[in-house]
Amino acid sequence: MLYPQQNHVRNTLDLSGIWDFQTDPEEVGVQQGWYKGLKQARPIAVPGSWNEQYEELFNYLGLAWYLKRSYVPSSWKGQRIFLRVGSANYFARVYVNGQEVGSHEGGHLPFAFEITDLVQWNAENVFAISVENHLTATRVPSGNIRSPLGPAASFPPTTFDFFPFAGLHRPVVLYTTPANYIEDITVVTTIEGDTGKVKVSVQLNEPFSGQGRLSLAGAEAPLEGVLDFQDGRGTSQILVPKARFWSDTDPYLYQLSISAGEDFYSLPIGIRTIAVKDGTILLNGRPVKLNGFGRHEDFIASGRGLNLPLMVKDYQLMRWVGANSYRTSHYPYSEEEMQLADREGFLIIDETPAVSLQFENEENAAARLKVCQQQLGELIARDKNHPSVIAWSVANEPMPARFGFMASGDSNEPDHSIERGKRFLDTLLQQARELDPSRLVTLVTLMGGPSSWMENCDFICMNRYWGWYVLGGQLDKALAGLEKELDGVWEEWHKPIVMTEFGADTMAGMHGHPNVMWTEEYQADLVRGHLAIAERKPYIAGMQIWNFADFAAVQSIMRVGGLNMKGVFTRTRTPKMAAHVLREFWRKER
Repeated sequence: MLYPQQNHVRNTLDLSGIWDFQTDPEEVGVQQGWYKGLKQARPIAVPGSWNEQYEELFNYLGLAWYLKRSYVPSSWKGQRIFLRVGSANYFARVYVNGQEVGSHEGGHLPFAFEITDLVQWNAENVFAISVENHLTATRVPSGNIRSPLGPAASFPPTTFDFFPFAGLHRPVVLYTTPANYIEDITVVTTIEGDTGKVKVSVQLNEPFSGQGRLSLAGAEAPLEGVLDFQDGRGTSQILVPKARFWSDTDPYLYQLSISAGEDFYSLPIGIRTIAVKDGTILLNGRPVKLNGFGRHEDFIASGRGLNLPLMVKDYQLMRWVGANSYRTSHYPYSEEEMQLADREGFLIIDETPAVSLQFENEENAAARLKVCQQQLGELIARDKNHPSVIAWSVANEPMPARFGFMASGDSNEPDHSIERGKRFLDTLLQQARELDPSRLVTLVTLMGGPSSWMENCDFICMNRYWGWYVLGGQLDKALAGLEKELDGVWEEWHKPIVMTEFGADTMAGMHGHPNVMWTEEYQADLVRGHLAIAERKPYIAGMQIWNFADFAAVQSIMRVGGLNMKGVFTRTRTPKMAAHVLREFWRKER
């Protein structure tokens, strides 16, 4: 999971750009050898979602093929060569020069295969990737199962309220390592007084007993340490006197470099701690509020594909309103996003793709749990060294069976999905704690969900739509209902609460007097009312509005133009009135 880097012993070659592309709705490509060449190819951009690049592919979620030809530098001879895919949504198979080298299930997370023995020198190599995004019941997230929205159900038939973009969404990269290389690095920081403690664990690809070296740049003087390896695993600790601690207001990064055998790898690190105490989230031992957004990787033309200029602009807009945090709703964001968050000082709730989980029977729940455990493990392995990542969210809005239009049968009969769901979610929370004891763990609850599912979270995340889906147009009653519910959750669990979603769909440019639903004034009043309540509640540890910007959703009678319009910015990043309300509240706090 180490991010590919160019240094004096490692090399990278980014294959992103224009690839050949061909859909395969009949799934005949393997039989006909499409991994060698595409006879009816057309151009497509990588990274990018195919749904946004061709009109007739907008709702296509079936099998498609990508193909790229490239030389491999002759200077790479003698090194190990890997092909790495940043994200393929949802299931991918990879071929090199006609040979299948591996497959991966699940979007949004990287995977790599060694291809050293398949590389052709002094000739073009053929790299082919097949991708499909079928919506099925046991995938995560799921599709083509009974919708909680009933007659308001969507097309395509997802269980989640955002568009199921498909394709190669992040860079495809060739990279090299020495024969014996650094396979994994884990950095954990603690604080004692004004001293930072940096504990480093390094895993090599092969058994090795001996010594390696650490160095840390960025302190008053360079600091060094020794790694003692036994069977390929080495650990060490560096003490940093008078350390400069990473925070949302001072995102200071040190540069950690590791030498082991023939290999070398470096990465930026931040010295910081995160904890919960007495109903408060503590960053470096001091209370912090997570004010910001739910977001989506979404834009015109690029879809969910990595869009670096947009990413930089979004961070500046978030800073403009005074935000310091966001949640990667509802899937892991790109590694480049995490790197920018480290640099810019954003506090991230890092979320798996487990959105709208259902627990309708033991068989389907067991299949989904296996996928969720894989995704959670891959996410933590990828993002565990980012100081910006302060918490893992194992699920967003898991649903009991009796919810919305799915509710049926005798209401006096027990809903077995509640206990089944609790076992499922507690398993993921425990897995996250075991893989990374240094961060907080949580899940995000939906309105009307079982309170018992909150029990084992370090802090409580609540999605609530008082004033929109509940008591819409009746803000006074809605805000009173919100305040009563928040107080009740606090009294039950005595854990800090972050409102991870609240908001109202808003047509940009629509105004009303009086302020009726869908107008900019209504959204602004709803946001102002929520933030005012939060100011009065010391146990509220953050407010993350839904959403940062309008985004592509599935088609339904709830989604004008196929968009979710709860953004405080439009999809093209024009501020609505609510963005100025956020700035009014959050800038004064900083």
